[in-house]
Amino acid sequence: MDANAIWKVSTGKGVKVAVIDSGISDSTPSLKGQVLVGEVPQKVAYGATKDYVGHGTTMAELIAGTGAGGGLKGLAPGAKIIPFRVQVSEMKDKAEQKKTAEPAEAIRAAADTDAKIINMSFGQDLIDPDTEAAVKYAQSKGKLLFAAVGNDAEKKNSIGYPAAYDNVVGVAASDETGKVGKFSEHGSFVDLAAPGLHLPEWCDATLASYCSDAKGTSSASALASASAALIWSAHPDWTNNQVLRVLTDTASRSWPKDTPSNYLGYGLIRPARNLLHNEGQPGTANVDPITNQQTTETGSGSDTPSSTSASGSSQPSQKASDVPAEAAGSEAKSSSDSNTLWIALGAIAAVIVVGGVGFAVMRARRS
Repeated sequence: MDANAIWKVSTGKGVKVAVIDSGISDSTPSLKGQVLVGEVPQKVAYGATKDYVGHGTTMAELIAGTGAGGGLKGLAPGAKIIPFRVQVSEMKDKAEQKKTAEPAEAIRAAADTDAKIINMSFGQDLIDPDTEAAVKYAQSKGKLLFAAVGNDAEKKNSIGYPAAYDNVVGVAASDETGKVGKFSEHGSFVDLAAPGLHLPEWCDATLASYCSDAKGTSSASALASASAALIWSAHPDWTNNQVLRVLTDTASRSWPKDTPSNYLGYGLIRPARNLLHNEGQPGTANVDPITNQQTTETGSGSDTPSSTSASGSSQPSQKASDVPAEAAGSEAKSSSDSNTLWIALGAIAAVIVVGGVGFAVMRARRS
């Protein structure tokens, strides 16, 4: 990353990142002054800064931690975090569960804030129409959305949502040599890759100490969000599409750009290529560089942005491709970041994974 050199050009200042997770503590030394609690919409604000597992706080620090007090220094320490908590299994109190936001509610609420980027280090195996509609809404508001692709490749390698939705950048995990983690789920829904092995994380909800050698696509998604914050801070007039186009253009890969890898997508993120070497062309402001579809920022809450491609016809989100030789499995051991629990989608049951800790989101029935 060459972070020290990058920070002379951009720290992410002026960019806000919505982190939808298990809650984000605003009291760790590294996050003091970084978490904008007052900007969380009231309808989803309950428990936003009470992290039940430590996962959301880790993601926030990887993005925008200052490093104070011996804590994690994030890749975009000048950025700010808007915290969102979704329902987790550690909430034994059913009344508290009902007060805590569902993922679709949190995404919509985040779309209504000043956050430019939405990080979602969680996933499930089946499509949830409410979440998919919320993603479309967020895109219509000009947001750039990143999501972890999942950590269960060695067992079943399911398609992960929200990473697989159009308008969401699915992020895989690689080690320091550029090899994909064995646990990192793969398929045509993988758009980019970022470091996701051999990283520290908060051990648990006590936030008493860090554990070393954490693994997971959650961390990769957070670092991709941080990379976008760095670039957007340096180019504040760009749109979400232009920031993403530069990330994909400058990603490290040894395969053709028009045949993205099922394992690492368009390659490993390298924000330094733009910030230090002025590489990457922002291109058309209103065309998604991955789907090649025109996007319409309505600002009025439309759930149906245009789906017409730049050439006038629909395009697939990605082409499937064989894994390149250098991206074939990592030497890392099976991830400890792949616990799974269940989410209830009406009468359907689906698996949900949230980074280093699995937690269940219980979908409350409401009139």
